[in-house]
Amino acid sequence: MGNKILIRNGKLARTEGISEGDILIENGIIARIGRGMEAPEGARTIDASGKLVSYGLTDVHVHFREPGYSYKETIRTGSLAAAHGGYTCVCPMPNLNPVPDSIENLRKELDIIQADACIDVRPYASITVGRKGLEPVDVKGMLGMCAGFSDDGSGVQNDEVMKTAMRLTAQYGAILAAHCEDNSLLHGGYIHEGSYAAAHGHRGICSESEWKQIERDLLLAAETGCRYHVCHISTKESVELIRQAKRRGVDVTCETGPHYLTLCQDDLQEDGRFKMNPPLRDREDKEALLKGLQDGTIDMIATDHAPHSEEEKSRGLEKSAMGITGLETAFPVLYTNLVKKGIISLEKLIELMCFNPRRRFSTGGSLSEGESADIAIFDLEGGFTVNPEKFVSKGHSTPFAGWKVYGGCITTIYKGNIIYEKS
Repeated sequence: MGNKILIRNGKLARTEGISEGDILIENGIIARIGRGMEAPEGARTIDASGKLVSYGLTDVHVHFREPGYSYKETIRTGSLAAAHGGYTCVCPMPNLNPVPDSIENLRKELDIIQADACIDVRPYASITVGRKGLEPVDVKGMLGMCAGFSDDGSGVQNDEVMKTAMRLTAQYGAILAAHCEDNSLLHGGYIHEGSYAAAHGHRGICSESEWKQIERDLLLAAETGCRYHVCHISTKESVELIRQAKRRGVDVTCETGPHYLTLCQDDLQEDGRFKMNPPLRDREDKEALLKGLQDGTIDMIATDHAPHSEEEKSRGLEKSAMGITGLETAFPVLYTNLVKKGIISLEKLIELMCFNPRRRFSTGGSLSEGESADIAIFDLEGGFTVNPEKFVSKGHSTPFAGWKVYGGCITTIYKGNIIYEKS
C-alpha cells in the first residue's frame, strides 16, 4: 500500500467531463489531481499522453461459475479477465452450486472471493431458495453481504412470489435484479424468433417472453416501491415499457449488453459463439436499444460475461450452451462501434460503464482526491484484432473474434496496486 504512482498527461474522465491532467497515487488512494505535477521520490511514473484515464469500470452482471462450475471459470480467472478489460468492480450472478440462497452458502462464495479475487467482487444472493422461484430467501439476513438479489438464468414465474420478494427487498432498500423471461412463451426456442430462424429451421424465442414479464414486474415494482433493476434487455418493447415506467416515477433501472448494441439476427452464423440468452434480436430492436442509450432510458451496459467450456460452445446454434464471454472486449468494442461512429460520446460511454452502475449499486468511487485508487487506462488510438486465444478468461467464445477494435485497456490499478499492465 505504500507505493507511489504518478499518472501524467492523461485524458481524465471525471463526472464533470474529460480534461487533461495528472493523478498522484499514494498509500492506495488518489492523493492529488492536477497539472504539471512533479513525481515524488521513489514514485513510478506512467505517461498517459493521449490515453483515457477512467475510474475503474463496473459490471453489475457477470458469471464467475465458482463454486460449482469452476471448469468454466473461477473467481481468479474471472477477476483477472475483468482487470484486463479495465474493470475494478464486478457483481457475479448466483447460478452456482450451492446457490447463494442463505448466509452459509453465500459465505462459501465470499471465502473464495476473499482468497482469489484481484478486484472488488460483490456477489448477488438469489431471490428465491435454490433459484426455484417458489420461496423468497432471507433478505434481511444477507443484507450487506451481497450486491443485490437475483435469480439470473431464469425468471420468477409466480406473480405472488415476485411480489413478496419485492416487498422484502423494498423493506430493506436492497436491489432486486430480474432476469425477465416467461417460460410459458419459450416453446423450446434458442435463437430469436425472426427471419433467420425461419430461413434456417431453428426454433425461435419470441420477444414477448422478455417484455411481458418486464411489464408484470414494473406494475409490481410500482406497487411495492422496490428498487428494481432489469437485466440484459434486448427488445424494443422492453425499452419503451421502461421508458414509460420511469416517466411514471417507478424506481427502475436497466442494463443491456455490448452484443445487443452492435449485433442483430442479421449477423448470426451457425456457430455457438452467436448463442446467448436473451438472443440477438431484430435490427429494429438494436436501433431501439441505441436510442434508449441516447435518451437515458438504459442506465448502464453490463457484459453478462458467461463463459463455458470449448466443448459446450462447439455444438452449433441449436445445441451449444447459452452465453458468451465479454469482459475483455466490452470497452474497445463499444468505443469502436458507438463512440468512434458518433452514436454516443466518450463521456456517455464512461457514464454507462462506470458512473451509473456505481451510483445505482452503491459501489462508490470516482476520479477524485481521497478516493480509492481504482483506475483504468485505455489506449484510444491503439488498434488490435480480437483474438480469443489471448483471453485470460477460461471462456473463449465471442461473436467479436476477428473484429478490429480500438481502445484496449493497457493498465488497471486497484487500491493503488497495478494488477494488469499490457506487456
